[in-house]
Amino acid sequence: MQESLFNAKAELKRADHLISVSLKYTRTVDVIKHIVQRLISSIDFGLEVLLKHAKAKKRLAVVPTLPRIKLEQARELYGDNADIQHFLDLYVFLKKVDKARFDRSQEFRRHVTMTAHIDTGEKVEVNIDIITDYFEKVTQFIALIEKMVTETP
Repeated sequence: MQESLFNAKAELKRADHLISVSLKYTRTVDVIKHIVQRLISSIDFGLEVLLKHAKAKKRLAVVPTLPRIKLEQARELYGDNADIQHFLDLYVFLKKVDKARFDRSQEFRRHVTMTAHIDTGEKVEVNIDIITDYFEKVTQFIALIEKMVTETP
């Protein structure tokens, strides 16, 4: 469980570096795409921590390995926690953005934007400010998980 928490924080550090250094100097959509992937990976490790914690509390028999099953188990186990549900929705959204076809605009400028065409026909624009907001939300998620895991009843 501690290893997964460490991995989640490590992915956040990498995403932070991509935002504060790489994106600042290169300003390309590829960097935004990599940040989205790092955030997804961090949430993945966070889900693993939640499920391992549930297993330790004997609320779960086996920790699944597939991301979709992890998501379903987490929704089921923590259905009463609105914060976790909100972060799980963000996880699903980021995965859709990552898999979607995308367009590039304003590359090499301050307002570099990745426009993702999600399967529902919706267009989602992701720029520096929006990706920073997503980073802050994922950071809050990892902090919440760490607090939940380290609390003693």
